[in-house]
Amino acid sequence: MIIRFAAPGDYPALLRIYGQYIDTPVTFECALPSEEEFGKRIGAAAEFYPCLVCEEAGKVVGYAYGHRQMEREAYQWNAELSIYLDGAYTSKGLGKTLYVLLIGLLRLQGIKTVYGGVTVPHPKSEGLHEAMGFQRLGTYHSTGYKCGRWHDVVWFEKQIAPYDSKPQPIRPIGAVPKDAVAALFRKALEDVASR
Repeated sequence: MIIRFAAPGDYPALLRIYGQYIDTPVTFECALPSEEEFGKRIGAAAEFYPCLVCEEAGKVVGYAYGHRQMEREAYQWNAELSIYLDGAYTSKGLGKTLYVLLIGLLRLQGIKTVYGGVTVPHPKSEGLHEAMGFQRLGTYHSTGYKCGRWHDVVWFEKQIAPYDSKPQPIRPIGAVPKDAVAALFRKALEDVASR
């Protein structure tokens, strides 16, 4: 199994995985985007934040990425996380491995707090966030209508770095020292190998 940064050539495979969730309330998107639209979306996030893919035997089986949590400048030290796994690869620890690596990379960028939104009930995703030390912030009640009913979304939050009195602006993932990035990837691959 390999974990690496996503490349544009991966976007069709990521869309295939995302498509597995389009008819569920896991995503509130109701129609699968085109490859072009999806590629622009992932590419825009990957210009600044880490976008990770996991592949096994040359097949992409999951991905996770960070993106802006809110748009105003004062929110720059926050990031929202997204993760999607091929249905055959859930409940195997891969989500946790990707999240640990993603959070470590975001910390190197200067991110202080990460957030995750989960349509509930979703025991696997709720369990992942809780096992990783996220705190429940609250619930958006009946905030999305999909699959014939209204759904609640629970928001999770985790502090990943100290809140300095004069924080430095966050830096793009490409500006993070390569040796620090490589060390995090090595640790993630050791975690995968130990399973």
